[in-house]
Amino acid sequence: MCRKIIDAHIHLDMYEPVECVRILDDMEASNVDAVISVSNHLASARETIQLAHDNYRVKPAIGFHPEQPIASDEEVGDLLSMIDCHKEDIVAVGEVGLPFYLRREGKVSTREAYRETLEVFIQKAAELDKPIALHAIYDDAPVVCDLLEKYSAAKAHFHWFKGDKLTAERMVANGYFISVTPDILYEKETRDLAKEYPLGKMMVETDGPWPFGGIFSEEMTHPHMIHRSVYEVSALKRTSADEVYKRLYDNTCRFYEL
Repeated sequence: MCRKIIDAHIHLDMYEPVECVRILDDMEASNVDAVISVSNHLASARETIQLAHDNYRVKPAIGFHPEQPIASDEEVGDLLSMIDCHKEDIVAVGEVGLPFYLRREGKVSTREAYRETLEVFIQKAAELDKPIALHAIYDDAPVVCDLLEKYSAAKAHFHWFKGDKLTAERMVANGYFISVTPDILYEKETRDLAKEYPLGKMMVETDGPWPFGGIFSEEMTHPHMIHRSVYEVSALKRTSADEVYKRLYDNTCRFYEL
């Protein structure tokens, strides 16, 4: 069996140019069929669209990452216009969500402005019937679930999800997807989630260039790391590696309509 993988969430535009070239050049040899490359803001979205134009394996998404100062109305409008302009080219709206880490660090006192911005992007995703790639963890996740339910936006992907059991059960009931990173090799929270969440609603990702520990310490985050993640999911699920490879690959293709 050809054990192909798809990186369901990566910030390809955030790599140094030489690193990005290396990743793209390695994809065939690493059995990486595609990467879902999300964007952080307007300039990031433009670069991501160009990367996708230059390499068919790059599947772009347009959004505004919440862990930064709130976008101006003008930037949000430009991003929405860009989504409309490239609606046939993008596979998702994202990355979007709420600023958990900024709030924890005291750099943002309230998430209300971010919630309003997120609501606009969820509306757009629902309007275009596009998947939405979400940064929504811990106490932010129920708020995001409320918004998704409000607009009947069923195509939701909670990347690198962290949260309580009740919220996870709500996400399963709504048919939302999650993805796990290479920290599944050493992070109990991710391992416990992978054990409990249905395999049919899971994907795998790197969230590169975010770095990892364990056996990946001091190594540039690369989609080939996902192969180790798949084997770990296989062990945790007590399901053959061949079956897990197939399910995760098929899940991602189906969710992102690849």
